[in-house]
Amino acid sequence: MKPIPISYIARNLWVRRVTTLLTAGGMALVVYTFATVLMMSEGIRATLVATGQPDNVLVLRKGSGAEINSGIDRVQAGILETLPGLATDAQGRPLLSKETVVLNSLPKRGTGKPSNVTMRGTSTTGLMLRPQVRLLAGRMFEPGRAEVVVGSAVTEGFAGALLGQTLRFGGRDWRVVGVFDGGRTAFDSEIWGDADLMMQAFRRNAYSTVVFRLANPAGFERIKEAVAADPRLTVEPKPEIRFYEEQSEALAQFISILGTTLSVIFSIGAVVGAMITMFAAVAQRVGEIGTLRALGFRRGAVLLAFLGESLLLSLVGGLMGLAGASLMQNVNISTTNFQTFSELAFQFKMTGGIIVKTLVFSLVMGFVGGFIPAWRAGRLKIVDCLRAA
Repeated sequence: MKPIPISYIARNLWVRRVTTLLTAGGMALVVYTFATVLMMSEGIRATLVATGQPDNVLVLRKGSGAEINSGIDRVQAGILETLPGLATDAQGRPLLSKETVVLNSLPKRGTGKPSNVTMRGTSTTGLMLRPQVRLLAGRMFEPGRAEVVVGSAVTEGFAGALLGQTLRFGGRDWRVVGVFDGGRTAFDSEIWGDADLMMQAFRRNAYSTVVFRLANPAGFERIKEAVAADPRLTVEPKPEIRFYEEQSEALAQFISILGTTLSVIFSIGAVVGAMITMFAAVAQRVGEIGTLRALGFRRGAVLLAFLGESLLLSLVGGLMGLAGASLMQNVNISTTNFQTFSELAFQFKMTGGIIVKTLVFSLVMGFVGGFIPAWRAGRLKIVDCLRAA
C-alpha cells in the first residue's frame, strides 16, 4: 500500500493553522495538568528520598510509622550506642544522635494562619550525620541553651522565623541563631534545637528516634540481628533511605492518582475537540479525498493520513503542554505530609520518564480523537467524493 507523504499531512495542518492552534492549545492545557501532577508527585518523592543517607540507620519503636509517634527510652538509646559496627568520629565516639521529633503550630507569613512545623531536637552529631545540611547564615545552636536553627523553607514561609527573631513554643522563648539549607530535602521544613531542652519543653521522657552511621553500609543486617537478639530492645532499625521512601509513598501516590483521574476527565473534552476538528477537515476535503483515491491511494492510506494529522496535532499540543509544565520547576510549593501532618516544602521535578508518559498520553488523546474521523475518510467512495466536489 502506497502511503501518503508526511509533508502532505503537515501541510494540511499548516493550511488550517488557526483551527490547529486552538485544538492543540486545548490539548496542551490537559497535557500541562497531567505533567504537572506527575512532576508534583515526583518532587515530593525526590525531596523525601534525598533526606536519607545510604550509610545511616534510623531506629524507631516497633510499630511506629513515623518519628512523631515513636518512643525510645534513655536505657534503650544507651544500648544502641554500644552496638557493633557503628562509625566513630575523630575522638572515637560513635556517630549517633538521640533525637526528639514533635509538631508545633506556627503562623504562616502573610496570612497568619497556623500550620504544623516539625521540631527536631538533635545535636552537633546530628548535623554531622546529615552532610547535605549546611548553614546559610548565623551559627549552630549551643547545647543547653534555648536556641534554634531553622530550615530555609521555614524562614520563607513562617512568621517570626528570621535570623535574630524569637519563636514562642513549649512554654519558653527560643532565639533563632541560624538558618540552614537542607539541600532540597525535608529538613528544609524543620526547626532544630537541643534534644534535651526540647524534651523538657514538650514534657517528653523518651527520645523519638535514634540515628547512627554504619562503619560499613553492608553491615546493616548484622545490626538488625543484634537488635532483634536483645530482649531489652523493642525497636526496629531501618536504612534511612528506605524509611523516607516509605514516608513519601502515601502522599505521592495520592497526588498521582487524583491528578491522573482529573487529567483523564479533562482529556475527554480535548478528545472531543480533536474529533470535531478532524470531522470538519474530512467534510471540507471530500473532493481532495476523491482525488487521492483516483490517483491510486487506497482506503488504508487515506485513513493513515488523517490519523497521522490527528497524531501530529496531539504531538504539537503535547510539546506545548510540556514546555509550560517545565517552567513549574522554578516554583516552590508546600503541602501537608500525610505521615507526619506537618508542612513539607518541595519543588516540581521533571524527569525523562515524565516526558515519555506525557507524550504517550498526548498521542493517545490524538489517536482516540482522530480514529473515527479517519475511518470515515477512508470509507468514502471515489464516485461520491468526486460528485460532492
